[in-house]
Amino acid sequence: MKRSRRFLIYVHRWLGISGCVLFVAWFASGIVMMYVRMPEVTAADRIARLEPLDLSAGRVPPADMAGADVERVRINMLAGRPVYRFAPGGAGGSRSVYADSGEALTPITQDQALDLARQFAPEQAATLSYASFLSEPDQWTLSGDARQAMPLHRIALGDSDGTDVYISQRTGEVEMRTTARSRRWAYAGAIPHWLYFTPLRRHGPLWTQTIIWLSMTGCAQCLSGIVWGIWRISLRRRYRLKREYSHSPYAGLMRWHHYAGLMFGAAAFTWVFSGLLSMDPWTWHPSTTATRQQRDAVAGGRLRLADLTPDRIRAALKETLPLRAGVPARELEIIQFAGERFLVAGALVSLDRPERGSFAAFADDLMLASARAAMPDVPIKDAVWLDEYDAYYYDRTHALNLPVLRVRYLDPQQTWLYLDPRRGSIARKEERLSRANRWLYHGLHSLDFPILYTRRPLWDIVVIALSLGGLVVSATTLVPAGHRLKRHWRRLRSPDSPCAQSARS
Repeated sequence: MKRSRRFLIYVHRWLGISGCVLFVAWFASGIVMMYVRMPEVTAADRIARLEPLDLSAGRVPPADMAGADVERVRINMLAGRPVYRFAPGGAGGSRSVYADSGEALTPITQDQALDLARQFAPEQAATLSYASFLSEPDQWTLSGDARQAMPLHRIALGDSDGTDVYISQRTGEVEMRTTARSRRWAYAGAIPHWLYFTPLRRHGPLWTQTIIWLSMTGCAQCLSGIVWGIWRISLRRRYRLKREYSHSPYAGLMRWHHYAGLMFGAAAFTWVFSGLLSMDPWTWHPSTTATRQQRDAVAGGRLRLADLTPDRIRAALKETLPLRAGVPARELEIIQFAGERFLVAGALVSLDRPERGSFAAFADDLMLASARAAMPDVPIKDAVWLDEYDAYYYDRTHALNLPVLRVRYLDPQQTWLYLDPRRGSIARKEERLSRANRWLYHGLHSLDFPILYTRRPLWDIVVIALSLGGLVVSATTLVPAGHRLKRHWRRLRSPDSPCAQSARS
């Protein structure tokens, strides 16, 4: 029993000493991240600032330049010229080709990047300037599309907000936008919370393993503290310390740490554990993205670009005018649904039968038929149209499309598919294990349980209260940890210490 107690207290003590600063940073930055994340440029903002489409110069059919395996085609403008942008269905990067000549994009020069920045932010055309060329990611381009689009031109807009935009040398598209305010809040929130420090984050595997092992150590720290805290609390008799009676054997800050740990230690553990799961250390659950086979089944096969001419694209675009209410199209997308090709431009129109006109969404019966095609040999348990988000298909910013068709299947994996009628595609896939991961990760880490996340400011109050409690647990160890380290340092430097004796010998 004595050895067990000694082991438990030493584990918690030294893990706490080594990790107390990190826990303080995690809790404090977590509060910031409730409201501010890393800087980004949203798809809606990017499209809204594109040039209006002018396909009159389009001469080359997309099939002549697409390549072997293309799942998605976008069409937009670059410096006054229409461009096809091909996204592959499998591995490999995207390709961008001019639609008027069939030539691949040449690397964007510094002067061209400045012109593109003026088109993106015309209100700052007179003040913007070239800042730097990035062949390696900086603090704001460490992950996601921005990193894949390297190298980048960084343009300073010279506005009062201190805005920088990043333009890909390969594609000419704006991949990132930051402001002085977003950068400051990121240093207070996402960067310390995710340990998104550039020298570490540039090395993806090292960063991943660092987060995993720190989280596992944090879990051990929390669990050992909970066990020791319960072991040392006394409900019947009271300890007498400095003429005061207490249920805790500790005094001063350590008493605060003891009580706060009993109250908020479980919440701290669930946050650290769910943070560990965010790194997917054991790959125990499937992806929430539909498989290529399922996507192709809904599409009716691989995307067919043969016999698709610029004239047919222009004719289909004209059919979308009534639903666009005169708003100029700035980007088109070619998709395939049930074997038929469609143009997406604020509305849907068939590229195979444009005479049928434009429409806003695919019919209910077509969506249900596509759900059967996605998993043809599996019976359907039920199919429900959702006009509101459920516990798995949801977004606090309401960026995800509604309504969607949720189809639940009777397969061993208990698959659910969410199908978007405005795009004729599978918006999300859930299986039994991915739903379990949703609660263990997002549920425990963000507390986005339906009873809370749809009821603000209740969610804010609960999360902030628990975060402050965790902050008290962590911060109350800083001073005692410093005192203990000082004592050990003095012992090590003492002439009678074993280290000093061995050095003399």
